[in-house]
Amino acid sequence: MPRLIDLTVTLDPANRAKLPPPLAGAAKVVAPAIEYLHPAEQKGRDEFCAYLGCRHEDLPDGEGWGAEVLTDMSSHCGTHVDAPLHSGSRIGGRRARTITDIGLDELFRPGLVLDVRPWAQPAQEITPEMLDQALAATGCRINEGDAVLIRTGQERFTMTDPGFYAQPGMSRASTLHLTSQGATILGTDAVAWDLPFGVMARRFKETGDKQGLWDGHKAILLKEAFIVQQMTNLGALPLSGFMVGFFPIKLAHCSAAPARVVAFVD
Repeated sequence: MPRLIDLTVTLDPANRAKLPPPLAGAAKVVAPAIEYLHPAEQKGRDEFCAYLGCRHEDLPDGEGWGAEVLTDMSSHCGTHVDAPLHSGSRIGGRRARTITDIGLDELFRPGLVLDVRPWAQPAQEITPEMLDQALAATGCRINEGDAVLIRTGQERFTMTDPGFYAQPGMSRASTLHLTSQGATILGTDAVAWDLPFGVMARRFKETGDKQGLWDGHKAILLKEAFIVQQMTNLGALPLSGFMVGFFPIKLAHCSAAPARVVAFVD
């Protein structure tokens, strides 16, 4: 039996309060708001009785049921798979696929870890040269359909650290460097695939170059791929020789969905 390694962050509503004030509006991509109904507490008992037409004194063991109500949750919450639709309405001249258009066989793929920590710098581009050096360390080549997981070193930060939001990011050139070799799943342990929004906005203000706006994501308009963000535990993986499954919730017609991402290591 293979070892199962969980590469998924926990969706903990307590993390919403850890966002710095300028990013408070992004809480829905960190975790949902959750109303907890505990079987031994009032709300759990009340809902049980409301559905089954009984009173608290009728409860067989004095308890109701456990349930939770999730609200204020983005389809891009936590560890999630981006469908091509997230990057644009058309990919390579055809209608962009949604998360429910993607087959499970496309989401269970051989994996490679490209460890760019020796070269990547905060809020700076991860270059094709860095990727080549990291790929050489795996002793492998990228094959068509591979999942390429970028280990940036962001795991050393928590959400209360400013460095968490200053991730090294992928550009158009570095993204195309991977997809042109055959990668169809592009994962990262960072909060985002691209450079931080503030960096991209500042560059645009200084240069007026609109091609640099979200260019890592926009690169898949040329060659389709699925981007997976907010992964964790990449350090527990070998650099190659494993399978990885990305299992998103089946949200009809959506541009993304939270996923349970699991590596299968012999």
